[in-house]
Amino acid sequence: MIIVMRSDATKEQLGSVIKWIEAQGMRAHLSEGEERTIVGVIGNDRPIDASQVERFDGVERAVPILAPYKLASLDMQPYPTLVPLNGLKVGGKQVALIAGPCSVESREQIMETACAVKIAGATALRGGAFKPRSSPYSFQGMGLAGLELLAEARKETGLPVVTEVMAPEQVGMVAQYADVLQIGARNMQNFNLLNAVGETRHPVLLKRGMMNTMEELLMSAEYILAQGNPNVILCERGIRTFETYTRNTFDVNAIAALKARTHLPVVADPSHATGHWQYVAAASLAAVAAGADGLIIEVHPNPEQAKSDGVQSLKPDRFAELVVRLRLVAEAVDRTL
Repeated sequence: MIIVMRSDATKEQLGSVIKWIEAQGMRAHLSEGEERTIVGVIGNDRPIDASQVERFDGVERAVPILAPYKLASLDMQPYPTLVPLNGLKVGGKQVALIAGPCSVESREQIMETACAVKIAGATALRGGAFKPRSSPYSFQGMGLAGLELLAEARKETGLPVVTEVMAPEQVGMVAQYADVLQIGARNMQNFNLLNAVGETRHPVLLKRGMMNTMEELLMSAEYILAQGNPNVILCERGIRTFETYTRNTFDVNAIAALKARTHLPVVADPSHATGHWQYVAAASLAAVAAGADGLIIEVHPNPEQAKSDGVQSLKPDRFAELVVRLRLVAEAVDRTL
C-alpha cells in the first residue's frame, strides 16, 4: 500500500502515520516529491484497511500496490530514479555510455581501452576483474590486481568504473575500487549477494538473467531496494531462445515494458545480447530509440587476442563511429549523449 500525504501535511502528521505503520509490524518507505510525500508500507502481506489509514490528519488517500515488487513500482514512486554516476544522473535526459573490455587482462590493455573510449565519448569504464565463466578452465579474471588496474585507469581518465561482483564476501573489497557494482546475469537471483550490495549505497547495475522474466528481474531489484539502497540500474542483456544466429535474443521490448512499470533506469547490453560485433551497432541504436537510459558496450583494442568475449567486442575506432550515430538517434528522441 502507498499512503499519499496532502501537500500541506505537517511533519507531525507524517510522523503519526509512520508511527502507526511501525506499530503494525511494518516499515515506512518515504518518497518525497516536489509537491507530495508518498509513504510506502513495506512488510508482511497482511491487508490494511485503507479507510482506517485515510482517517489520519494529513493523509490524502491510501492506495493498494498490486504488483509484487513494491519499492520498484511506479505506484510507489511516480517519477524516475536518477542514479548518480560521476556527475551524470543515469535515468535523466542524458544517455549513459559505459564501455570497455569484457575482462581486464593487462595494464597496457585496460589503459589503452580506457583512453580510447574516453576520447570517443564514453561516460564510464567497464571491465571485469572477476569473471564467471561456463568452463572452469577459462580465464576467470585477474581478481584484486584487475581492480587495482581499473582504479588506475579511473585516475588517468576520470571515468567511473563499473565492474562485476560475484559473491557476498567480495562486496566490501570490490566496493573499495568500483563506482558501480555489477550483478551479472548468472547471479541475478543470488539473493545473499543482492542483500549484500543492498547494504551498501553503491550504485548497482543488475543484469537480467538469460532465462528470467521481467517480473523476476524487478523482484531481484526489490531485494536491493529493501535493504535501503535506492541506486539500482536495470540491464537488459538478451535472453536465451531457440535462435542460433545470435548469442542471445535482444529483448528490446523489455526496455519499454520495464519503463512502464518501474521508476528505475534501464540500460541495454547489446554486446551480450547479440554476441557478434557486427550486430552491436544496430542493437545499440535500437535500444536508444526504444528509450534506454544507457548502453554497456564491450570494446577491446585487439578482440582477436581477447581472453573473453572477443567476438562481440568492438575495436576502438568502430566504437567511436558508433558514438557519432548514437548521438543522432539520441537527439531524435529528445535525449543527449
